[in-house]
Amino acid sequence: MFDPRLSAVVIQVVDISYGGENGFNQAIDLAKESLMGVKFVREKKLLTQYYEEIALDTNKYCFGVRDTLYALDSGAVDTLIVWENLEITRYVVKNPTTGETKTHYLNPEQRAASTDFSDSKTGQEFDIEEEISLVEWLADQYKARGARLEFVTDKSQEGSQFVKGFGGIGGLLRYSIDFMALEDDLMEGAPIEDIEEDFM
Repeated sequence: MFDPRLSAVVIQVVDISYGGENGFNQAIDLAKESLMGVKFVREKKLLTQYYEEIALDTNKYCFGVRDTLYALDSGAVDTLIVWENLEITRYVVKNPTTGETKTHYLNPEQRAASTDFSDSKTGQEFDIEEEISLVEWLADQYKARGARLEFVTDKSQEGSQFVKGFGGIGGLLRYSIDFMALEDDLMEGAPIEDIEEDFM
């Protein structure tokens, strides 16, 4: 019953105990030696390492746009992990009156509700100097900070957890950063979003 045209591309045959998605995941685990170069196995291994750092509370990890971009700008990120379908856009806006520019990272819902594109006092609209997908921007910028960029999907259990629980962006760090202490230090100053203006 097996199509003979597929026989040439069979890497390994394994026996599984389950059907459906659980069986698929079991087959991947059983065949992981043969599939070592396949992206899905690499993704599971990378995210498992990421979750181990979180479980050990080493502070050698980051997640969320703000903390990840701060760590990347500091040169601390060893491996940058990004969901391939991350729907966040990087906006650089300029106040035409004062000439001041600010950078914002917003998903479509945040953009629709945002008040960051006009002056709250005068109501004047700001000029949008740059509008680019954060995924595309990171793909252009990560090498400048000595990081490796790894894209992940939400197809595995680990990938789904990364997207839903950690915002779909994070990284493994070269050294520990205490983001809570950093937040306290910045409470009276500019937020982290405003510190990172550009990597170039």
